[in-house]
Amino acid sequence: MHLTVCEPTAMSTAMDPPREVSYPQSSCGTGDSVASLDDIAVDFIANESTEESAGEREEEIGANAELTNKLTDILTEQPTQTETVSAQRPDSLSLAMAEPERWTSRGDGEVNLRMGESGFASEPPVTVDQMFKTAVERFGSYTALGWKEGEQMKTMNYQEYYQACRTAAKSFLKLGLERYHGVGILGFNSAEWFISDIAAIMAGGFAVGIYTTNSPEACQYLAENCKANIIVVENHKQLQKILQVQDKLPHMKAIIQYKDALKEKRPNLYTWAEFMELGRDESNTQLDDIIATQKPNQCCTLIYTSGTTGQPKGVMLSHDNLTWTAFAVGRHVQLTEATKSQEMVVSYLPLSHIAAQMVDIWVTMKVGGATYFAQPDALKGSLVNTMREVRPTAFMGVPRVWEKMQEKMKSVGAKSSTVRRKVAVWAKGVGLKTNLSKMNQNGAMARTPVNYRLAKKLVFRKVRKALGLDRCTKCYTGAAPITKDTLEFFLSLDIPVYELYGMSESTGPHTISLPNAFRLTSVGKLIPGCETKIHSPDQEGNGEICFWGRHVFMGYLNQADKTEDALDAEGWLHSGDLGKHDDNGFLFVTGRIKELIITAGGENIPPVPIEDAVKEAVSLVSNAMLIGDKRKFLAMLLTIKCQVNGDTGAPEDELTPEAVELCRKLGSNATRVSEIAGGRDRVIHAAIQEGINRVNENATSNAQRIQKWIILDQDFSITGGELGPTMKLKRPVVMKMYKEQVEHFYKEVVTPSTPDNSLPPK
Repeated sequence: MHLTVCEPTAMSTAMDPPREVSYPQSSCGTGDSVASLDDIAVDFIANESTEESAGEREEEIGANAELTNKLTDILTEQPTQTETVSAQRPDSLSLAMAEPERWTSRGDGEVNLRMGESGFASEPPVTVDQMFKTAVERFGSYTALGWKEGEQMKTMNYQEYYQACRTAAKSFLKLGLERYHGVGILGFNSAEWFISDIAAIMAGGFAVGIYTTNSPEACQYLAENCKANIIVVENHKQLQKILQVQDKLPHMKAIIQYKDALKEKRPNLYTWAEFMELGRDESNTQLDDIIATQKPNQCCTLIYTSGTTGQPKGVMLSHDNLTWTAFAVGRHVQLTEATKSQEMVVSYLPLSHIAAQMVDIWVTMKVGGATYFAQPDALKGSLVNTMREVRPTAFMGVPRVWEKMQEKMKSVGAKSSTVRRKVAVWAKGVGLKTNLSKMNQNGAMARTPVNYRLAKKLVFRKVRKALGLDRCTKCYTGAAPITKDTLEFFLSLDIPVYELYGMSESTGPHTISLPNAFRLTSVGKLIPGCETKIHSPDQEGNGEICFWGRHVFMGYLNQADKTEDALDAEGWLHSGDLGKHDDNGFLFVTGRIKELIITAGGENIPPVPIEDAVKEAVSLVSNAMLIGDKRKFLAMLLTIKCQVNGDTGAPEDELTPEAVELCRKLGSNATRVSEIAGGRDRVIHAAIQEGINRVNENATSNAQRIQKWIILDQDFSITGGELGPTMKLKRPVVMKMYKEQVEHFYKEVVTPSTPDNSLPPK
């Protein structure tokens, strides 16, 4: 997800950091108040879908009464849409008050806000509670949340939503939630998830999402790290993970289960109804007092990175990180406020990831949108049913979701009649040509071609309706790289998928593609109010992408050293990603520094473009991983597209229907991965080699040619450990798992000079 002083200008020559504002002693208000496209069946299956001198806590300032009262008057003024807590620190206090640093690793720390003089960056800072109260005032009777109970759709409006969060916050306090301690939330997306998250923030704790795929040990690490007093779990399965490690969690005081009946009674274990009852009749005084002391520059949420190496790091996000980013994104992508036309989104991606939180909770709240919850088996096939019912106006999918949709549509289309296939092929050709022309003209076309209008009537509208995207004007992808092939597939169906780019440490988006500003394979342009710097660019303009803006995180909880690695002396966030800008300011991410392969000959090779090229050239390939760091030549590990277990998410031996069909076209009768892996199928082996030869023909140098490859016995997956929660490849894990195969590539003393994978014997 992506004026004046903060507008990027020729890559900022001096790179002077924008103005910063701190809140030494503020009070932020109180808290009351194709193919066969008309019968397409897209019951697709998708796998569930950051990086990696400590700030001292400021001493209390014993300012005289006059100064204190003056500051209180200024900073406790009730915020409105146009006037909130003053962003300008009074000059008269500049000598009396010590400013916080740009970053902190303390949970109770405060930071300077990276304010701008005008434009988006000058928006007055507000807390989560302030933003929520403004939403209630403006959209109180509008639907905020929706979910299915059996066949019935239940809803909650903004007024009810806010009151539920306050009740839950009082319940948390009654259970003993301490200031700056965590509330862990472990479960699938639901109204209870959202309420727990916001209530934890209101009550002065940290909202901490935990991936549902985490092991008991991983849950223990997160709970220990954030000193969680309370853990909210979805069901008995997730409860068991916490019960296994509860003896090792000295800070934990209670567990709440929000779905299903309890299978056993235990001390300090509550159903959701019991939990909400605890705070229902409690006085508002304690909660209001806590909310009144909250400041925009204090931490309220922890996002734990799914880093590929080492333990996850707790990314500390402030109130301002969340509220400003929600404001900037909503305004930049031109979301409509509910009073004009209500935006609707479907919540299904893991809420422990910042992308889902930002879209589903914060941006939607800012504009008074409605969030509808998918079923827990959404990524196993039911998502399309929710999509058709809700008909969202905006939709966010990680690349694997879009890829699975593409595969399913191709599979269904292949079974269509000859006439329908011909119509679909024609329409897709028209769609791609027209939309590429639109893209190159920045969304403005003098005249829409007649054949495009015909294709839209015959094909495109039916496809969108089948997918539940018939009123969706904003389709996004992020969290991992997506292939050009998938982007072009949807563009040909008149469904532009806009890339956005950011990380947990930037509260989600830094750049966003827009209908009038996007390029295929680019992650778009800057959100206004943010800045990008390309650090140490090479001759082609490639360098490390660095971020500046109010979306940049506070620091890593209790990890000053890691924080200093991520933020340089000027406060720029170093992403670890390599990228460059084109002449029009579009950002292209070209790889990761840590993933960069440096061959024995000293050539630097980003692996992702080569891996994507192989997946595009060989449709059978599901995952590809390039090998060659400190080696004499490049090799590659390949996996084949296979069925996925609906319950566990584990890859199975059976090929996908699309893969089976591809095998038939090539002349192979294979139906299982085990019949292909290790070169067992001569026909498939030869076809893959031909595809790799085509990729090698386009290599920029001989060193970038793939010399050897192997098909592995099973696909990569989250459950297998090769992929992270957002489907990012864990390269160190794969290298360790397949060490024997990798070493076998390089046993020969003689370095191959041409692609040569001898066919297996008959």
